[in-house]
Amino acid sequence: MTDGPAEIPVQQPYLHDLATTVKAPVFGLSATGGALNGRGVAGVFADDRRVLSVSEIALAGAQLVPIADELDGADATRSVLVARGLGEDGADPAVSVERRRVLVDDTGNDSGSQTVVREILEIRSASRRRVQTTLSITLGCDLAEISTVKSGHSPGALPAEAIRHGLQWIGHGSENSENSENSDHSENSKNRDIVRAIAEPAPTAVDAATGRISWPVDLEPGEVARFSIEVRATATGTSVVTGTAGESVLGDLRVDSGDIRIGRFVERSLADLRGLELRDPSAPEDHFLGAGAPWFLTLFGRDSLIAARMLLPLGTRLAAGTLRTLARRQGTKTDPETAEQPGKILHEIRRAPAGHDAFGGDERLLLLPSTYYGTVDATPLWIMLLHDAWRWGMPADEVGKLLDPLEAALVWMRDHGMDDAGFLSYVDESGHGLANQGWKDSHDSIQFVDGRIASAPLALSEVQGYAYEAAMGGAALLDAFGRPGAQEWRTWAAQLAARFRARFWISDADGPFPAVALDRDGKPVDTVASNMGHLLGTGMLNHEESALVAARLGSAAMASGYGLRTMATSAGGYSPLSYHGGSVWTHDTAMAVLGLARAASDGVPGAAESAHALIDGLLEAAAGFEYRMPELYAGSPARPGGRPTPYPASCRPQAWAAAASVAVVSTLVGIRPDVPGDAVAFQPLPGGVWDGLTAHGFRVGAQAVDVRVESGDVRVLGS
Repeated sequence: MTDGPAEIPVQQPYLHDLATTVKAPVFGLSATGGALNGRGVAGVFADDRRVLSVSEIALAGAQLVPIADELDGADATRSVLVARGLGEDGADPAVSVERRRVLVDDTGNDSGSQTVVREILEIRSASRRRVQTTLSITLGCDLAEISTVKSGHSPGALPAEAIRHGLQWIGHGSENSENSENSDHSENSKNRDIVRAIAEPAPTAVDAATGRISWPVDLEPGEVARFSIEVRATATGTSVVTGTAGESVLGDLRVDSGDIRIGRFVERSLADLRGLELRDPSAPEDHFLGAGAPWFLTLFGRDSLIAARMLLPLGTRLAAGTLRTLARRQGTKTDPETAEQPGKILHEIRRAPAGHDAFGGDERLLLLPSTYYGTVDATPLWIMLLHDAWRWGMPADEVGKLLDPLEAALVWMRDHGMDDAGFLSYVDESGHGLANQGWKDSHDSIQFVDGRIASAPLALSEVQGYAYEAAMGGAALLDAFGRPGAQEWRTWAAQLAARFRARFWISDADGPFPAVALDRDGKPVDTVASNMGHLLGTGMLNHEESALVAARLGSAAMASGYGLRTMATSAGGYSPLSYHGGSVWTHDTAMAVLGLARAASDGVPGAAESAHALIDGLLEAAAGFEYRMPELYAGSPARPGGRPTPYPASCRPQAWAAAASVAVVSTLVGIRPDVPGDAVAFQPLPGGVWDGLTAHGFRVGAQAVDVRVESGDVRVLGS
């Protein structure tokens, strides 16, 4: 026992009560009323550094009370505050403030200083008499790196300097200006990290010591006064991703259905996906999705690939850009520090190395290099996306240019990814990388049913399915483009499937199921987990095995009523608020749904019923989150009339969570394109629950396709 409360360690900040806006590579998180108080993760970030950490408004003689907050698209917030005690004759508010914060992607500006965010304030008076007050806005900047903020730390506010019409902050170690009052003259000085806040109209007072800018406000009845702040930041010169300057390669999709949740989910998600869209600085024509805000707004191999694959029904340009961007950075050498290997697809890229000491949870310092390859699944996922993009109509000449990276990726699976037992596996060799390198990458994600954490090297079940599908898809591409070796990869895939069947399948009281992994001793990790859902549709399971998996996914232990739990409630380590040990991940549920739909089309019993339950759960969760689905949320069971419980540190929006909306629609329609074979088939999800659904905007090759589901069949409305 202790005499007093234990010291609380520094922890990752929570996000669930913040509004997140994104216009990649800029994102913002704000509290009620649009406030930024300099604590936690609140602020506006550009290129993974916080350029605005404090923004608080005040009206002299009044108490500002927030009464409304809403998102305006993906990139702006709107807040309404009432000024209690100002101009009032009774209980009704007389003076209100509308506060809008709009993110800006100023990528095309090559002046060296880019606009990041605009804050607009409108003060309205409904008083019967003249109102006089003073508006003050207090601003602060700390230029904290996102990895520092994620670890629960802050470097502290930078000192402000007064400049013409506003304030500026200079990063630590930067050259100081000779004359802060006129420091605009040194705009082109090199190696400067400068943030400026410019007020309009010109403020009457600027107090650098407090960071406060002030204006007098004089309103007659019915008048409105307008003020704005524009925040500009110097370009770092080290950006590894850039914004799209308002251009998007994503197609549009409009859904009409008797179930209004579907259309609303898609509409909200597409706005967020465009907010997450980024470009490769070395090839600006190539777009991809940043994984999510705030922690992962950069290129992530696994996340960007899975999201692009789910979005193929909207066209192949995003997939092509993602494939090429990753191929340019495909591994060429063996380096244990970065986990690079020849042919391997990377995990993530950053502007600088990132430490995440609050993330590891196992007393290991997590320090990732700026280009990190610690992922076992991105390479087969890259192959799978290339194959599927080809089937959806990615131009043959573009596919052809990626055949060399394809062959390098196939060879990586065989020569570098495989362990002595013949499975794709991983182990961190650096001592400071990710302990787990599948999509469940937290330190405790792979557990035995009694709660013991499995030791690496680990071979994950779903990764073997990815490898099988990648080998088969790669073989199809080699055949189609006249390259040798296809039969070798089909044989390799068949042998992998046989080994998997012999080693991974185990049983518990409810019957057989595939283990989540094999540990370092080759022992099956016997927890029932959602990983098995990713095996469906890969081709590695037979009819009977698929039925067993479908039944597990639809069981009460796995299906929460809001989606698919990552770990069954029967497991010793289960917790509904564990990152990977009982929570529900949106994309994980969607991938299981896609696989179940494939199984249902093959006549697997129970697959359609499980898919229906998981889709309905996702839609119910989407409604509870106002259709902006988070990265993950609690695996607590759904209650009639209830809402899902947030996971407090979850990214929202997240690319693959938003892309799940399109995956749901494509599942219900069952579109199966084969553009090289000049064919399109439809295998709608059996059951007729969503009969009458109409989807406008599918793209198959160069053709737009609109469809309607009627009586278990699909009618093409136009193409």
